[in-house]
Order: sequence, then C-alpha cells, then structure tokens
Amino acid sequence: MRPAWTVLWLRLALTLSLVLVCFLAVGWASARVPIYVSSWAVRVSQGYREAERLARKFGFVNLGQIFPDGRYFHLRHRGVVQQSLTPHWGHRLRLKKDPKVQWFEQQTLRWRVKRSLMVPTDPWFSKQWYMNNQVQPDLNILQVWSQGLSGQGIVVSILDDGIEKDHPDLWANYDPLASYDFNDYDPDPQPRYTPSEENRHGTRCAGEVAAIANNRFCGIGVAYNARIGGVRMLDGTITDVIEAQSLSLQPQHIHIYSASWGPEDDGRTVDGPGILTREAFRRGVTKGRGGLGTLFIWASGNGGLHYDNCNCDGYTNSIHTLSVGSTTRQGHVPWYSEACASTLTTTYSSGVVTEPQIVTTDLHHQCTDKHTGTSASAPLAAGMIALALEANPFLTWRDMQHLVVRASRRAHLQAEDWRTNGMGRQVSHHYGYGLLDARVLVDLARTWLPTQPQKKCVIRVLHAPTLAGRALTLHTTPSPILPLTHVRKKMSACAGHTNYIRSLEHVQVQLSLSYSRRGDLEISLTSPMGTRSTLVAIRPFDISGQGYNNWIFMSTHFWDEDPRGLWTLGLENKGYYFNTGTLYRYTLLLYGTTEDMTARPMGPQVTSSACVQRDTEGLCQECHSPAYIPGHLCLSHCPPRYFNHTHQAITTGPGRLAVPALRVCSSCHSYCYTCRSPLDCTTCSPPYTWISTGAPARGLPPPRPPPAHHDCPPLPLSPWPSPGHDADPAGCGLWEPLPLQHPLLGLPSVVCGSCQCQKPPPSPPQYSCWLDPGDIWLGESTFALA
Repeated sequence: MRPAWTVLWLRLALTLSLVLVCFLAVGWASARVPIYVSSWAVRVSQGYREAERLARKFGFVNLGQIFPDGRYFHLRHRGVVQQSLTPHWGHRLRLKKDPKVQWFEQQTLRWRVKRSLMVPTDPWFSKQWYMNNQVQPDLNILQVWSQGLSGQGIVVSILDDGIEKDHPDLWANYDPLASYDFNDYDPDPQPRYTPSEENRHGTRCAGEVAAIANNRFCGIGVAYNARIGGVRMLDGTITDVIEAQSLSLQPQHIHIYSASWGPEDDGRTVDGPGILTREAFRRGVTKGRGGLGTLFIWASGNGGLHYDNCNCDGYTNSIHTLSVGSTTRQGHVPWYSEACASTLTTTYSSGVVTEPQIVTTDLHHQCTDKHTGTSASAPLAAGMIALALEANPFLTWRDMQHLVVRASRRAHLQAEDWRTNGMGRQVSHHYGYGLLDARVLVDLARTWLPTQPQKKCVIRVLHAPTLAGRALTLHTTPSPILPLTHVRKKMSACAGHTNYIRSLEHVQVQLSLSYSRRGDLEISLTSPMGTRSTLVAIRPFDISGQGYNNWIFMSTHFWDEDPRGLWTLGLENKGYYFNTGTLYRYTLLLYGTTEDMTARPMGPQVTSSACVQRDTEGLCQECHSPAYIPGHLCLSHCPPRYFNHTHQAITTGPGRLAVPALRVCSSCHSYCYTCRSPLDCTTCSPPYTWISTGAPARGLPPPRPPPAHHDCPPLPLSPWPSPGHDADPAGCGLWEPLPLQHPLLGLPSVVCGSCQCQKPPPSPPQYSCWLDPGDIWLGESTFALA
C-alpha cells in the first residue's frame, strides 16, 4: 500500500494538470486553436437510411438532419471525450474510407458573444449625438454595428481638397489606390497647408466616413472599417478634365465617391457638369463596380441664405447622383439648406453656431466638433451606404436609390411642404423622403431583389410652339409665357414599345425658354397620380434675362408611380407683374422599369448563414442548396450581370465523390444586364439595346435588320446638350462601334449595340440616332393651355 502522502501528491498533481489543461485550452481557444467535441456533421448521398446505417456501423447516435433536403446529418459519439485539443483520428479514417460519405467534419467549439449595442471607447464618441442615441430618432447606426457590420471590404473616396492620410484616426484605413492628386498630378493627396486652413474640408469629410474605432483618439466613423481614399482636385484650377478624371478614378476598386461641392450657391448661378464629366457619370453607373454601377453621393448645397435651388445645380440634379440634404438636431430646416425636387434623403448636420455640430478629423492630426453644412451630411450618408453594401455587395446603383427612398422617413423633421405622393410616401423639397435610417437600410439591403433594367421614355411635348386661341400647335414661331401657363400632355409612357415604363424612378424636364427676370419664374410638374413637384421656386437674386437654354430639371418625388396619364407643366410668374418670356422647347424624360414596384416581394436574406463549408480563412466554399456563391456570400439569386450555374461534381474514383456539385453565379458578357449563359443575353446592359444580326436566340425578340449606318446623321459630341448650346435632347453621346458578329465566336448572333439608326419618316419628324434606342419620340399637334 502506498503511503498516504503519495496519494495526496498524486491527487494534487492530477488536479493541477486538469487546471493547466483547462487554462491552456481557454488560452489556445482565444488564439483560434480548435477544441473538438464529440459530434460530426456528415453529408451522405442517399439520405436518412444511409445516415442510420453509418450510425449503427460506427457507434454514432443520429441526431437528425441539419437541412430539410436530407443530405446533411448530425451524428454524435458517446464514447468520445466531450472536449479535446486533437480530432478523433479513428473515426476520421473510418468516415473517410466509407464510399457513401461525401463530406464530414468533426465539430469544434465556436466562441460567440451576445451582441448588445457596440459602444465605442473613443473619447469624443459622447459628442457624436447623431449616432450615440442621445437624440431620438438618431441615424440608428449603433443597431447596425451590433449586427457586426462596420464597412469591411468597402472602399470610399472623398473628392475634395485632399486628405491628411497620416492622421492618427485615418491612417489605418487609408487606401492609396483610392487616392490621387489631380491638381499636381501625383499619387499623394495630402492637402496643402495654409494659415487659413482652407483645405481642411476633405479630411473632415473622410473622418465622418471611416475614422478608426476604439483607438482612444477623437471620434468614430460611420463605417469605421471601410477603406478611405482622397482625391485632391479642388485646390487649384478646376476643369472638365479634372472633374472627369476624379470621378473616373479606379472605378472597379472604389465603391462609393462622396462629393460635397458644386457650382456657386449664390442664388443666381445655373451651371452643371461638362461633356466629359457627364460621360464620367454615365460610365460610372454602367461600368463601375463590375457593371453594378458606381455610387455617387452628393451634398445638395448650402445656398439657402441666398434662396438658391439645387435643381439649378447639374451635379445634384443628375439621375446618377444620390443627393443628400440636411436637418438640425431638433429637426428644423438649417439656414443654409436648399430646397429642391432632386434631393432624395437627409442626414443630420447643424443649424446656428450654438447648436451641436458634427465630430470628425481635422488638419494637423487634430479633431473638431465644428463640421457643418450639407458637406457634413453627405459623408454620413456615404458611410451608411457603405454599411448596406457590406451587407449586400451586389446592389446596383439604382437598387441603392430604391433602398434609400424606402429607408428614409419623415420622423420629427419639420417643414411646411410635406406632401403625400401617389404612392402614399411623404416627401418634401427640403428633405426628400426624410431622415435616413441605417438599420432599415441594411435590413432592406439583405432582402432586396435586383431591379429590372432601367428604361427611358422621352417625349417631345413642345417644340417652337405658337399661340392659337387656347391651344399650342407645333409650328416654328415661339410662344409667349403667360402669368400662369399650364402645358398638359396625356402620355402612355411608351406603352407598346420596348422602353415601356410601369414604375417611375427619376423624372426630368428639359426646357428652353427666355424670361425677363429668370428668378421670378416658378416651374412645377404634376403627375397623373396628382403629385405636384416644384422644379424651381423663385430665386430673388437671379435677375438674369437669359432664361433656361436646354436646362434639365429633375424630380424624385414621383418614385414608383405609374406614369400613364395626364402630366401638367406649370409656369407661373411669382415676381414683377410685367415680366415677359417665351417657351421654345419642352421635353419630358421618364426613367423607370417595366416592373410594378408596388407588388414586388422581398427575397430571402443575403447571408453567410447558409454556408456549409468554409476554407481556412473563413470564406464560404459551399452553400446550402439552392443558394449561390458570388464573392463567398450565399445568395438566393444571382445579381444583375451574373447567371446561376451549377459546377458539376468531380469524382476521383468509383463511388468516391471528391468535390460536390456547386451552385454559383457566373459572369454574363459585358453587353448583358441579365443572361441565361455568358453568350445568351435576356436583357441588355444600358445603354445597349437589342440588335438582331441573325437567328434570334430562344425566347428573344424577333430579328430585325442591322442598323444602316450610312443613314445616320453626324453624331453630336456629347450625350446631353450643355447649357448655352442649342442642341437637340436626343444626342447619341460618345458613340461606340456596333459589333455585328459575336466578339468571341465570330458568329452571327443577337447582340447589343449602343446606337441605332433609321430613316426618318416624312411626318412627323423623328430623330434617327440616339444613345438609348428605346427613346421613343411621340409628337402630338395640340396641347392645352391654361
């Protein structure tokens, strides 16, 4: 018999060993060393019976199927230790040798924590009232952070006066590929320091988006793990070339461009992007982000003190930009805010100087809590959109605008012009659709089904009209503008044509008119569903007598409405009684989709929870059927420009399945918006349309002859006529040659082309070449005049 002291020492040693093992296990687990448990996930080819056979053969307990398809099962072995630092090699070999087992994995412990609200430790976070729950409602960003979203993998570039890339709150997120200096043409966007600190704007905007979290410095960015870049382009001579180059920097790398600048907000300027910048916008939304479209986030303007209107700013009223307005902490209209119909949504900024402002980074490695204006609102929206893109990276640029409309709400925002549009949504010229809610935006992003391709219907309502009694008839003599003029037009929204629109998105009005005092003329548009949108209100400081020369106004207030019916353009003198003017041209441009957006369902969530197999880096390698794997996420559907495809299983021997069949999303040809295979387009990518050069593919439109290029008139230089140029609204744009053979096979096929020509009929006159051949010009001889 052993002495008593020997037994005590053995017991003590055993206890210490167990404590040490537990301590090491916990320590190793925190270092991602796996701890194996006594259960296995097994995939078999013949369902429940096969799983039962395995369980009986190897001594497992079958705990049932993991997914309802009967292919994956949960097995547990009672003879295996509950927790181990090494896998059970015996059962591993047995399962590996069984020919009916397609895949198996011994389960490991996963360390998870309950996701309460993530509260940063940054010292100035307490000052960030717009996202720390100090005010209600705030932007609801904490709720999104608690879901584990932080902008990871999203790249944002600030187009401004530079970015202090070595700032302590920015350097870790700085992305040199998203940065450039177009003022000095070098890759360093560092701002130029001056005594007045005039070049602090870009650094301040950058901090709002991507200031680093939990580094005990300053505050935190909305998307604090996003990559942030800066383009220095406002600190020097600004030209159309510089703007276009800035907006075209790395379009396959940068997801979001944020811009808080534009023409002078003096209440008298009417100005917009030049030819090249408009082309940069077009290329960004059609080719950027792999064809999903670049996101351009734009501040609506700070001209409120001068009664400016952002519909006189061709950047914010572009359909390609997402225009963001401002509100104060109390929900008031800030003194600098511009009201206009092109604003889509609103985030917080400040009002008077005594009110709390926006916290962000500043020059010389400093912080500031004095950032303000719509310049502060747009980067907050850019950060929130980055969070939504992280949740679903396959949203198109139009998808995001649809989501922003639905994720904005009136909340406590105060204005006298809130109206309910034809879809039952409240909308304001000051706030768009209201205060943007990050949680709602992200939730919608996870379940959003891709929108159908954009359609464009162009109707030339009036061209050099004359006054004949109470009707305007198409002649060559211009028509005077009365103190109150209504031009009414009943429209079918291109029904019966390929560009028929059922649900509206953007609506543009292109006008050519003269007026003795331009700022006294209020212009409005009323839809068939009764929504009245003010395209431009009176601007007391605009005393110009030039009027509007082919200027394009835009409204978002008709979103998702049915455009069929009577449209009314209103022209009203709100100033000097003896004002006179002449209306020359009026063209209505409708954008939207053939889909009834009021009846669309929400899809299953875009998520990684359907993943059943990951690699060593945690990236998904296989999704639970019928999910698809684009970019290592599990989707219920493929995004635009991709098609669902099954990779066939690969076998390594009789009865042995090495690689199971995978459902993945593969790329369509660049001409396709949707397709059934790489070479089989079902819809074309804008600005292309159907051109048949041979037998049509199955289910496609009937063939039609190829375009007769010899009948084309000379192509204009720009896709849109610029202000001050007497050009037609039907320009072809920067034309690309039309491929008449398949670019890969060299065979006749149905392809997409960017320009179509036809001989104009003798009457009424038609335009024979345009950027989108879906533009159908519908002319009528008589228009009502009020």
